[in-house]
Amino acid sequence: MFLLVPNVFITAILLFAGMIMPALSYAGGIVLNQTRIIYPLNQKQSNITVRNTSELERYMIQSWVEDASGGKNRDFILTPPLFVSNPGDENALRLMFLGGTLPTDRESLYRLTVKAIPAVNKDEVKERNVLMLATAIRIKLFVRPDGLLPPVEKAPSELNFSRNGSEITVSNPTPYYITMVKITVNGKVVSKNVMVPPMGHETFPSPTHTSVLTYKVINDHGGMSNELTGEIK
Repeated sequence: MFLLVPNVFITAILLFAGMIMPALSYAGGIVLNQTRIIYPLNQKQSNITVRNTSELERYMIQSWVEDASGGKNRDFILTPPLFVSNPGDENALRLMFLGGTLPTDRESLYRLTVKAIPAVNKDEVKERNVLMLATAIRIKLFVRPDGLLPPVEKAPSELNFSRNGSEITVSNPTPYYITMVKITVNGKVVSKNVMVPPMGHETFPSPTHTSVLTYKVINDHGGMSNELTGEIK
């Protein structure tokens, strides 16, 4: 007999997989088919595939949506929110926006978490202390209104850069969240990952004074763009 929920003798540790991969998000034996979700504001639902790549392990899969600050949110519903994934299974998570007041002139940010709790043998853990590792995947969920300009593929070239002492400020005049990676100044990577909010800005350190930098951005499919060049003013 197997238990999918830890009893009093089991301690659960939650590990988050925050890696960027070209097509998949992975934690333990559980894989998602996306590393980020672009959800059109007028769309009724979006599907995410959850695959159990293990040949032996069963998992209880629990999923939820959080807002940008990490609080659980009721703007979305996930079905099923809880299910058992057997070895080799592929299951579809249905994500539905329930409505709410969101900006129509820019994207809104949420986060989807998918947690996998391994099954345990009840007889093996009886009267014993057992350490059980629960893994979780957390990916960004962007709600995108219709008709935003410029087109999303042109947004990265709209970024503006300025220097303030030993820091560089990047300003984003577009309605999209833009994630910059491999930001390089004079051949040295000064920041690995910066997400700039719509109509907002972020700063990162740059001890080297120069007038240009290079960077890449993460596209809608979770892949990296070609290298881009920005002028520091």
